[in-house]
Amino acid sequence: MKLADLRTPALVLDRAAVARNTVAMAARVRQHGVRLRPHVKTAKCVEVAKLATEGQFGGITVSTLAEAEFFASHGFRDIIYAAGLSPGKFDDVIQFRREGVDLKVLTDDLDVARALSQHARAAAVKLEAFIEIDSGQFRAGLDPEAADLVPLAKLLHAPPFLTLAGVLTHAGQSYHAKGAAAIQAIAEDERRALIRAAERLKEAGLLCPVLSTGATPTATLGTRFDGLSEIRPGNYVFYDLTMHSLGVCRIEDIAVSVLASVTGHNKKAGHILIDAGFMALTKDQGAHDFLPDVGFGYVMDERLRARLPGLSVTEVNQEHGMIAARTAQDFERLPIGARVRVLPNHSCATSAMYSHYNVVDGATETVIGRWARCAGW
Repeated sequence: MKLADLRTPALVLDRAAVARNTVAMAARVRQHGVRLRPHVKTAKCVEVAKLATEGQFGGITVSTLAEAEFFASHGFRDIIYAAGLSPGKFDDVIQFRREGVDLKVLTDDLDVARALSQHARAAAVKLEAFIEIDSGQFRAGLDPEAADLVPLAKLLHAPPFLTLAGVLTHAGQSYHAKGAAAIQAIAEDERRALIRAAERLKEAGLLCPVLSTGATPTATLGTRFDGLSEIRPGNYVFYDLTMHSLGVCRIEDIAVSVLASVTGHNKKAGHILIDAGFMALTKDQGAHDFLPDVGFGYVMDERLRARLPGLSVTEVNQEHGMIAARTAQDFERLPIGARVRVLPNHSCATSAMYSHYNVVDGATETVIGRWARCAGW
């Protein structure tokens, strides 16, 4: 099949770019002596997860129970469910463990930990839980110096049915830091937060087996990982314009794009219409902090060789995308029926709008595969 045969909008994945990205991250973890536990929420795809875990210990990270079910059904058994656990999901976690899936959970709450301990004991099923640590994002997690840290760890250290797996953090603030120096400073904050939390637990006589960090900017550009056990980046398999805007990746490292068709010209309004609106691209504008001209994605030629001069998707409705035409030549360059590729601001969100990837290998017009994605929660 050729790209020209695809009905638009279509999600296109460059296998060669994914392979380069995963090999590069594998080399980084070897250099720094930590484990790589990729976060599969970006791709939600078995084939991509296999590339990301090749040569690694095999553990993955998920953000939904639907992802955990999907990947467990394809042979992935060592999984961290890296979202705060609510009591309504205890029975799901118990069932995973009964089926032989080593699903580890996460909390920062004393009441949840207490209830989880009671639930595990009542079910006579062994569970493991991480304490979430806040390393500067201020979204969730305990401060490393929080008074609740040691009491929480004691609740999670309740053998034989509940075990403290360790401490875990995500430096999401790195998605708004420009350049290597700023991101490296956040990576050090991330590292130190976990080390300090682990020190406090050890001072209290508690084991802290795993120190787990995870963010693509800090994993890609961080310089020190000593004292840590593993890193959990996810976006790096695809990257996107947000990562490019931070200096984390090059344009050519971005592995997913949306193939779209030109459907109209509105010369009075000065825009070119395409059939990729916010249902195909999302409304994510994560790259705007440092790329003010990005709109809802850069407009590239059909084979993704180059950006069309200065063109972005500047406005989106549900099924309509609008490209601001700067000159009359832009209309001539993109006649009705022409096809373009749009690079996403946020590959995780854009990919989530599709059931599968149309896989190409490099700058080619040939589709070599169709890789399914999981969906839902």
